[in-house]
Amino acid sequence: ELFAEYGRLALADCGRIPFQKLLFLIRDWSFPYEAKYGFEGGRLLLEKRLQIKANQHPELQFLRRHIKSCFTDINCYLMPHPGLMVATNPYFDGKLRDIEPEFLHYIEDLAPLILAPENLTMKRINGQVIKAKELYLYFISYTKIFSGSELPEPKSMLVATAEANHLAALATAKENYVMAMEDYCGGTTPYLKSSVLEEEHTRQKHIALECFMSKRKMGSDDLSEAYRIQLSSDLEQMFNHFKSHNESKNIFKSARTPAVFMTLAIITYILSNCMGLLNFTTLASFCSLLTSLAIITLLTWFYTRYSGEHADVSLLIDAAADRLWESLMKPTYLSLAQSNIDEL
Repeated sequence: ELFAEYGRLALADCGRIPFQKLLFLIRDWSFPYEAKYGFEGGRLLLEKRLQIKANQHPELQFLRRHIKSCFTDINCYLMPHPGLMVATNPYFDGKLRDIEPEFLHYIEDLAPLILAPENLTMKRINGQVIKAKELYLYFISYTKIFSGSELPEPKSMLVATAEANHLAALATAKENYVMAMEDYCGGTTPYLKSSVLEEEHTRQKHIALECFMSKRKMGSDDLSEAYRIQLSSDLEQMFNHFKSHNESKNIFKSARTPAVFMTLAIITYILSNCMGLLNFTTLASFCSLLTSLAIITLLTWFYTRYSGEHADVSLLIDAAADRLWESLMKPTYLSLAQSNIDEL
């Protein structure tokens, strides 16, 4: 009844048959003279049991109707009794010789009908074929609602399925985005101009959002919108990673830190000598100190960068170099360049 009610809600929500196969496996069937063992007798018994009659209770009629409407394929298989050794022997340990041959015969008949490759069907939820990693998301959702001591409400199962639908669609869209961006600006590709990379990100983000919205999902529009916003935010975070990776390929960006501190060391060294010649001892000593600090910082940067140790120190030095470049060296360089252009 729980799954029939869930199926009714799912059918009303998405308009598609919610379940695929239903197999009633009946063991210890004692009336083979009325219905034979196997699928043949099972089909006869199933047709009889699922018949809707006028004198039946309304709940029984409802259950039969919804079982038929909630599954694409319904079947029944009748099994004989496995034998008294199985049923009454407390020391039975699963040995085949203790099981009745007739029971083993029908087990051998049933197993390939269920597990043979040609009889396996791709699993679908809400009409959508699901991958193994997507099935994992459904397991997580259903484990949460079935973890209590009581059966959950069908409505709770519907909500869990809708959330898993959206999580699976979100994961697929993110995977497609990552694969496309890896091909475009991954490890083996050269450095790309920031504006070009931004354009590709915008294009792939639009494709990922379209992929998410085109997936069949259960639940309300508000739920879809919430996950769409989450996907958009996640894609922006991923883009920041790709942008940082792309910047690391910029040879000029990589060389900025050593160039800044090398330039600083040379300039302060020249200033120190000039101040010494002019007898400005204090200023000469200060410039000499700056030269030493620049060289020590540069050597520390080389050590942390190529040893892989103290990466946080390397990041601090890079930040200091960026600040020196942006606030002091770049304006000076642009001013000198503009002066030369004006003279020409």
